[in-house]
Amino acid sequence: MKQVNMHEAKTHLSSLVEDAVLGEPFIIAKSGTPQVIVYSYYVINEAGGRTGFMPEIQIPDNFNTLDQEKIAALFNGTTL
Repeated sequence: MKQVNMHEAKTHLSSLVEDAVLGEPFIIAKSGTPQVIVYSYYVINEAGGRTGFMPEIQIPDNFNTLDQEKIAALFNGTTL
């Protein structure tokens, strides 16, 4: 894994972040001592799409309206 000093990280942050997004994390060091590891939140998969924290989870299309009557009833102190 590539290690860069603080000054180099500040100077080249954009390109370092672009590399991290493409799967090349890096270490930022201060006076030669590693301080942090920077890696991408997302990883570009082979198909060109992004995969996140839990890619196997599917969000239903009606997520924003799912059970809204039940939720409204709970807030209003009523039952359906």
